[in-house]
Amino acid sequence: MNYLEALSRRYSVKKFNNQIIPQETLHNILESGKLSASSLGLQPYKMIIVESEDMKQKLVPAFYNPSQISTCSHLVVIVSKKNIEENYIQGYFKHISEVRETPLEKLDPFKNSINQHINQKTQDEIFNWAEKQSYIVLANLMYAAAIENIDSCPMEGFRQDLIEEILNINPETEKVTVTLALGYRSEEDYFQHMKKVRKPNEKLFKFI
Repeated sequence: MNYLEALSRRYSVKKFNNQIIPQETLHNILESGKLSASSLGLQPYKMIIVESEDMKQKLVPAFYNPSQISTCSHLVVIVSKKNIEENYIQGYFKHISEVRETPLEKLDPFKNSINQHINQKTQDEIFNWAEKQSYIVLANLMYAAAIENIDSCPMEGFRQDLIEEILNINPETEKVTVTLALGYRSEEDYFQHMKKVRKPNEKLFKFI
């Protein structure tokens, strides 16, 4: 299936069939999130992959529409950083140095420009920026899942405090931005038979 066919087939699944995604397929989908474009390369987020049935059931009360959580194969929880600390930047450049086999001192101009950029922003601005980066990850995960013939449903409707408590997320430094349920659509989910509704081209695209 080509990418337009995959995206046309994709919809936000309301109920999955409990079938488990093969590990290789799951790995490919997660790699697409890892390879997402990220401003300054900082990746101010992490992904928590919920795969155990016990943990999924614990999370059910945290969601306003729990049917996806109770029937999906995996739940990806995308967590955004609330601030970019100095040690985070230090670790980022240490990693660049190791991967590219480049002396740290040669990276100083880039590091200084990042520090200057970060220091000019308020904590609210940094978090807003981090959340935007997280949604790029979400889009790539959904796209890769569609290509892999895996169904998905992005979800923002959850109790922030409860999901962070269950997943041991420190609300002082991080916040759950969005979640993505992955799996295979249930035959009982009638939404799969509905025609996809999108703006017509003349209302969506403007060529100048």
